[in-house]
Amino acid sequence: MQPVYLIDASVYIFRAHFALPATLTDGDGLPFNAAYGFANFLCDLLERTRPTSMAVAFDESLTSSFRNEIYAPYKANREPAPPELERQFSACGALARAVGLLTLSSHRYEADDLIGTLAARARAAGGTVVIVSRDKDLAQLLEDGDTLWDYAADVRFDAAAVAERFGVSPRQIPDFLALAGDPVDNIPGVPGIGPKTAAALLAHLPDLDTLLGELDRVAALPIRGARAVAARLQAGAEQARVARRLTQIPRDVPLPAQADDWRWQPPRADALREWCDAAALGKRLRARLESLPGLWSELQ
Repeated sequence: MQPVYLIDASVYIFRAHFALPATLTDGDGLPFNAAYGFANFLCDLLERTRPTSMAVAFDESLTSSFRNEIYAPYKANREPAPPELERQFSACGALARAVGLLTLSSHRYEADDLIGTLAARARAAGGTVVIVSRDKDLAQLLEDGDTLWDYAADVRFDAAAVAERFGVSPRQIPDFLALAGDPVDNIPGVPGIGPKTAAALLAHLPDLDTLLGELDRVAALPIRGARAVAARLQAGAEQARVARRLTQIPRDVPLPAQADDWRWQPPRADALREWCDAAALGKRLRARLESLPGLWSELQ
């Protein structure tokens, strides 16, 4: 049984935006570099994997996520997408739908949350998942048989490789980030506890709740400065609990009814032609996109 491929779209849209020149424009003369790069990425991925099931998750919740209600400064260090990129996100979503892929976005839930919920549903149906992203936070979703695929670097991690890289198991990633902090998302950790100490703590005790509930055991652990670490945990306990609410990816967010079917649907040739026309694509990329209905037919 083939895995369900779950794509973290924003990673590849931003990558294309910064990698390709703004001189790549659409039929109206507006920048189209990010959408152009995303279209190439999508063609590469489909041609390479020849999937039966795939879904694409987009971010729309930079300032409106439920996490902002928990902690207002969440991701406050990130600049909003510039207008020339913002409009391209819509074009990328339209392309994914024209290709026949389940396409999800939410103003309240991030792409990670949508992917986490789809992964849980795929496993409940007896399948495995390949998460296409370079976001380390998504490593927490991995179970036996699953893969996190950094497509641009062509590096794949299974659950064992995550433990080797981070020093903690996938299920401990939220606790690890709550302890050490995550500057990328503007999440403070416990002051004085960095990644090495966080990994050492979680090697001895399974999770944040156990650490905070058994500070005497922490003080006696065979790690450097154990008593001082226990005192830091005690002082930063509430901050750590809040941080874990931010770092934990839910598996049960509400999704539209069509999200129950992640099979690759027949690409719509007319919609693909319209997209290519509006983008004023050259012959090569247009030919690749217009060949996708044929690829889909081969897989049936």
